[in-house]
Amino acid sequence: MKPAVTAYVGLGGNLGAVAGTLRLATGALDRLPGTSVAAMSRLYRTPAWGLEEQPDFVNGVVALHTTLPAPELLQAMLLIEVEFGRDRQAGTRWGPRVLDLDLLLYGDLVLEAPGLRVPHPHLHERAFALVPLVEIAPQVAIPGQGLARDALSRLQTTAIEPIAPTEE
Repeated sequence: MKPAVTAYVGLGGNLGAVAGTLRLATGALDRLPGTSVAAMSRLYRTPAWGLEEQPDFVNGVVALHTTLPAPELLQAMLLIEVEFGRDRQAGTRWGPRVLDLDLLLYGDLVLEAPGLRVPHPHLHERAFALVPLVEIAPQVAIPGQGLARDALSRLQTTAIEPIAPTEE
């Protein structure tokens, strides 16, 4: 049996009942073959990034223990997005979405393939992903970049706020 790898998946969305959608998506990840959720960050309200004229996002990160190879995990994540109503072809880049799942890290793998880059190529620049990542994995390193917490220390985080359970 193949040993499990720890992968980190970024969760986000800004349409509909986002907190509930992210929790349901986490359950869908947990049900993938050879995969279990090891940890989930709190959820955070974050300002829209890229295309700023849209509702704030809710973001979080889950740690998975998985035996799925990275390309298979990514394909399963894309199918989960579709199950929740995401249409990547019709959507605007950085635009509003019901669910966004990003493979941030897959162990210490560095991979550049069509449609799959691990670690996520902009992870070290995105506080909305680093804040919840560092919450659940304070010692995690981004291959080629160093510790995630060091990358986070160089970014502005004042607009990223944890969501109280009563807000969900």
